[in-house]
Amino acid sequence: MSLKTFHSVDKLVRHGNTLLKEFDAVSFDVFDTLLVRRIHDPDLVKPPVAQFIANLAAATGLHLDWEAVQGCRDRHETTLRSKTAETFVDHEARYELFMRSMLEELFQGSEQERIDELYQQVRRYELKIENAMLVPRAEFADWLKDLHAQGKRVLAISDMYLSAAEIEELLEHAGLLKYIHDVISSADSFLCKASGKAYEMLTGKFELSPQRWIHIGDHPISDGIRATEAGLKHALVLQDPEERRRKAIARHYQAYAIYRKFWTGRTLQQFMAPMEAENKPYSGMYMAGYNFFGPLMGVFIQSIAEHCKKRNISKIFFLSREGWMFKQVWEKVTPYLYPGAELPEIEYLYVSRMALAGASCAYKGLSQENADIVFLPAGNRDFRDVCRVFGLEIEMFTEHLQRYDLEADTLLSRNYKDYDELNRKNFDRLLQDVAFQSEIKRQTRPHNNALQRYLEASGFFVHDDVALVDIGWLGTIQRYLYSAIEHRKDHPNCHGLLFGATRGIPFDSQEKSHIKGLIYDPMGGDLPGSAILYAQDLFEEACRAPHPTLNAYLPDGDTKYELQFRQMSDAIGKAEQEQDAHYADLQRGILDAADRFGPAAAIMMCDSSDYRAWVNYLLVNKLAFPKRSEILAMRFKHHLDDFHGSGAPTLRRKWFGIFENPWQLNGWRLRLSSIFRGFLYKRHVRNISNRAAINEE
Repeated sequence: MSLKTFHSVDKLVRHGNTLLKEFDAVSFDVFDTLLVRRIHDPDLVKPPVAQFIANLAAATGLHLDWEAVQGCRDRHETTLRSKTAETFVDHEARYELFMRSMLEELFQGSEQERIDELYQQVRRYELKIENAMLVPRAEFADWLKDLHAQGKRVLAISDMYLSAAEIEELLEHAGLLKYIHDVISSADSFLCKASGKAYEMLTGKFELSPQRWIHIGDHPISDGIRATEAGLKHALVLQDPEERRRKAIARHYQAYAIYRKFWTGRTLQQFMAPMEAENKPYSGMYMAGYNFFGPLMGVFIQSIAEHCKKRNISKIFFLSREGWMFKQVWEKVTPYLYPGAELPEIEYLYVSRMALAGASCAYKGLSQENADIVFLPAGNRDFRDVCRVFGLEIEMFTEHLQRYDLEADTLLSRNYKDYDELNRKNFDRLLQDVAFQSEIKRQTRPHNNALQRYLEASGFFVHDDVALVDIGWLGTIQRYLYSAIEHRKDHPNCHGLLFGATRGIPFDSQEKSHIKGLIYDPMGGDLPGSAILYAQDLFEEACRAPHPTLNAYLPDGDTKYELQFRQMSDAIGKAEQEQDAHYADLQRGILDAADRFGPAAAIMMCDSSDYRAWVNYLLVNKLAFPKRSEILAMRFKHHLDDFHGSGAPTLRRKWFGIFENPWQLNGWRLRLSSIFRGFLYKRHVRNISNRAAINEE
């Protein structure tokens, strides 16, 4: 009898191929052989399942924490193993038996039909988590295919509390079951490889000849010594040092996280890492989406869910074109993180600053605050830009302007050399003119009516509290939307949840309308997170939906509405399509990362705040100290900003561009800026700190 140990799958497979003529049947251990786990400890799948059961209990009014559920599970499993030991050598358990027993205790008084339903729900979720954590070994998968093609009888054997039927589901998900003739689990017979009894049972049940049968596994005793003792001619044992090293890294990261929260996020990232055949050549854009943007959005989505649960928010509206990506990430992440829990309804709303701007003036007119926002972009210079932003007919304001010594092209922006403060004061006086404001309300009322019909159709007004989720930054969309509906008695409390909040213009927070930056907000005092301000446009482009920008809400008769989108056939439309293609790989990376973030975060059992130190590290490292190649690869080609006018400001620094944000530089300035990254970040920190001090005063 031959027992050989190998330290790589490749060498084991090559040796196995030299024995092809000596065997008709080959059996594989399942876990850590055919399938490897992303996690270092298989028991880590149990706490999320316990949380799921606690969520199911909460829905019936029974309040349990996951630790209590886990303790109950451990007790029932231990009891079953002790009972099994009275009859069998191996102290094995069967998942269905101890799980049903536990559910009957926790949900006392429930009818058997209800217990059956609960069991199936728990079973499905546990297998879902297991599937997310299991990856087929690529070389073994290829070998299985070859062995099956050559007519060898392939068995999969496992010492595991999951039944053969459940292991078959795992192998099916991994794409291996079609190459395997039979799956055997110790949970069905209570006979294990560890004692050698499984080999004896299989010899008789499947009429196997030990002399024509080889076994492959990772455990020196169960898969090695016991197999040879049972008479198998060959037992091949895999002892993979790289796999041990990978698990040791994850184990140490998790241990470090107890003392330093940064390692919580690093552990999460380790659990998300691609393995085996998933490690393919990808573009730099894809990797940026997977390793940087994806995890950030996962934490953002978890923060949204936590905030909504805390505030009893019953519906989430994902806004603007960035909301399209956020909604997709939500749909991928939350089924793992919050199974069995009651979460808000979700819906994607077609909105934009330009479409909402005019509608916001229908009842309150053009406020001083909203007028000031128009002149934040340097390209906006005069009243023509005010009319363009708010969808106004400029011809109707000629007399109003003349009363205050203004014309349509009178310079109103401080970004231009010929700016006169008197003109801006006259414009501010114009904003107080009742006749001027009446004309604005008259022109914008139809857009407001159309918006209200759209929101009514979306169920906006049937909720007491809604979340408005957007990329950020000033909260302009949330500001305009609330202004447009504030006159209605049935308007809900609007919780603006932003990816990042800059608060460059104070947001007039009140009980029924406020904003909060979840990844960055200066009011949170999170200075490292301010690195997000280096590349705000980058985040907008990375999350942008592949549909045209919404231009306006138009009334259609007395009761209907129409959404008017930008035409994609002009030069700007074609530039947008080119931009979409440029970021396609990055967006694929984000969505693939979301698929892994959900189960990994469920395994971690952490709040989003536990990832804060790690998130800040990602932001500072990638945005404040990026490689030149990263900037060139990720930076947008075209950034459409309808808010930004076509003016060319004259008060700009031309000769000291080297001291600007590296994401804003090109050519030799970008190459040379790497020397000054530390200086630039120090200046950035100082500016943010000074701004915070001024706001406090």
